[in-house]
Amino acid sequence: MIRTFKRIAVAAALLAAFSVSDVSTSRAASKATPPPPQDWSFSGVFGTFDRAQLQRGYLVYREVCAACHSMKQVYFRHLVDIGLSENAIKAIAAEFEVAGEPDEDGEPTERPARLFDRLPSPYANDNEARSANNGALPPDLSLIAKSRVGGADYIHALLTGYLEKAPAGVTMGEGMNYNTYFAANQIAMAPPLAEDGVEYEDGTKASVDQQARDVAAFMTWAAEPEMEERKRMGIKVLLFLIILTAMLYAVKRRVWSDLH
Repeated sequence: MIRTFKRIAVAAALLAAFSVSDVSTSRAASKATPPPPQDWSFSGVFGTFDRAQLQRGYLVYREVCAACHSMKQVYFRHLVDIGLSENAIKAIAAEFEVAGEPDEDGEPTERPARLFDRLPSPYANDNEARSANNGALPPDLSLIAKSRVGGADYIHALLTGYLEKAPAGVTMGEGMNYNTYFAANQIAMAPPLAEDGVEYEDGTKASVDQQARDVAAFMTWAAEPEMEERKRMGIKVLLFLIILTAMLYAVKRRVWSDLH
């Protein structure tokens, strides 16, 4: 019995040692410069999304990011929430072909996308995606703003944090690019944004910083489209609790007034 206990204790100690070692190694490998905080219209308790910015961000995603990245959790009909009209969204959707019903012979068909369809993925499957990107799998961007520490700040920093040349003493892997804010500073994705890479309909200057800011806002909306409603509900609840507290305090004073 004692031997068994000793063996269990030794095994536990070894497991703990290896776990600490793995965590330390993981932290060292993932060390990156924290993204600098940015000023967002949706920040704070009363913050809301800027619809014009969301529309610009969707344009950046559609013309730049969508070449490699999917947004499987976003449907065309959701774009009504960023201020686009239903007719405009139908026109956008019709530009894409999606899988339709099989024909009479059971052969696959294609049809123009409709409002109830998801935003189309650039690749048929993960294997095709890896093959087209030197083995790297471009992540889905639907929830990227929630799955990365820093959210919109991180997305903006990542898209603007590329260096043309790695610092002295840094050995880059084949096909990798140096990014100040990416874990280990080496990222397979080449700099996706370029000055005037898109043309904004509202006349906004499409600088790299502006495009990064707009698409970061759009991805934040995609990850949490109910943010504004949640904030409105939170404010209503707080007001209700304040009024209720005042009423209960008044009742308490009234009930116990005879004892003072």
